[in-house]
Amino acid sequence: METIDIIKSQNDFFNSNQTKDIGFRIKQLKKIKFLLKDNEKLLFKAIYKDFGKSKFETYVSEFALIYHEINTAVKNLKKWSQFKKVGTSLVNFPAKSYIIPEPLGTILVIGAWNYPYQLSLLPAISAIAAGNTVVLKPSELPLHTSNVMATLINNAFNSNYFYVKEGGISVATALLELRFDKIFFTGSSAVGRKIYLAAAKHLTPVTLELGGKSPTFVFSDTDIKTTAKRIAWAKFLNAGQTCVAPDYILVEQKAEERFIHALKEELNKYPKKHQDFSDNYTQIINTANFDRLKDLIDNSTICYGGSTDRNTRFISPTILKNVSFNDKIMEDEIFGPILPIIIFTDIDLAIQEIKKRPKPLACYIYSKNKETIKKILHEISFGGGAINESIMQLSNSNLPFGGVGFSGMGSYHAKAGFDTFSHYKSILHKPFWFESSLKYAPYSNKKMNWIKRLME
Repeated sequence: METIDIIKSQNDFFNSNQTKDIGFRIKQLKKIKFLLKDNEKLLFKAIYKDFGKSKFETYVSEFALIYHEINTAVKNLKKWSQFKKVGTSLVNFPAKSYIIPEPLGTILVIGAWNYPYQLSLLPAISAIAAGNTVVLKPSELPLHTSNVMATLINNAFNSNYFYVKEGGISVATALLELRFDKIFFTGSSAVGRKIYLAAAKHLTPVTLELGGKSPTFVFSDTDIKTTAKRIAWAKFLNAGQTCVAPDYILVEQKAEERFIHALKEELNKYPKKHQDFSDNYTQIINTANFDRLKDLIDNSTICYGGSTDRNTRFISPTILKNVSFNDKIMEDEIFGPILPIIIFTDIDLAIQEIKKRPKPLACYIYSKNKETIKKILHEISFGGGAINESIMQLSNSNLPFGGVGFSGMGSYHAKAGFDTFSHYKSILHKPFWFESSLKYAPYSNKKMNWIKRLME
């Protein structure tokens, strides 16, 4: 079946109103969870072929979040879908007002390659929970995970409801020529611009989950050992191929030596050469990204790591010291296992440097000083983040996930995801038993004065 026919069939199915039934939605969400759990071995095998990614890391960073998202939606969907009563102004007396959440229609989800299951299925789950039909275009880079998702989902669901369309740039371009009721994209800012332009032709609303250079502040008053442990895990999870990973460290000068020593101690748990590759580490997605990352490593700044092997797409956890904001590695998001460290003595100057650049997706602050924390939160705009932790904000479904400015627009996860794929319809409901003459002709100063009293 042609893609355009699938979209037409999804529009027709949506217009049948079947997807608006709460019981139907819950049944489909449970079906997705059962499908994934029943085929976990197959899914683990596919992602290992693409990344060399262990079952442990795949479960923690992919399936745990997906299962939690489904459970949260199933538990709360009836509440999320209820009419919300709101107050009514006196000028409309007697009346009641309420807001009705309704699904948008047919959704296009374009997934990302770095967490191919999570970043494809989480938005699709939110869209289904909200009552929409979904076309999912996973990234073509992790070929095996794309294939297994397409096979499982397309065999389990009717194409007029939930369909996976595989392919590369040409497929994505063709999909964007068609009219959807919403487009959800996760990926780079450069591609995000193209998505936005394509959507504008149809006036299609878009949610863009992009990236950026997420800073991490380390102050001398922090617990250095725990800070190093948390940063190392967050940065080198998935070999640094995480949009909310700490991109670079801003460490207070008097904490520099202690922090770097603690970080090195922590990184001794990771493989140093490709021969030491273990389940605790992941490959770079392809040789193009490997070459890009290797080119970012200035050998004169390496203070730990730096080992690479192109054949196995291995780059060891690498720390770069004596880095400045003017260096090449500070131009774009790194998206790999390279961690530059910039020393600062003046927090205001450090904040100024961050504010000169596009707004980051995340920001992390390691400090016990409430005033310092408050200052950074107040002065720097970013999508979301954490205090004395990194990345783990994503595990809290009560926190919407999304960027701001260059790092994205819109948010999702749990209720925020339901909202993203819903339209909130505002309704004023009035009876016939009373009718004021204020708004009707003939107009008079007396009527206007009454309206002023009611409205002002």
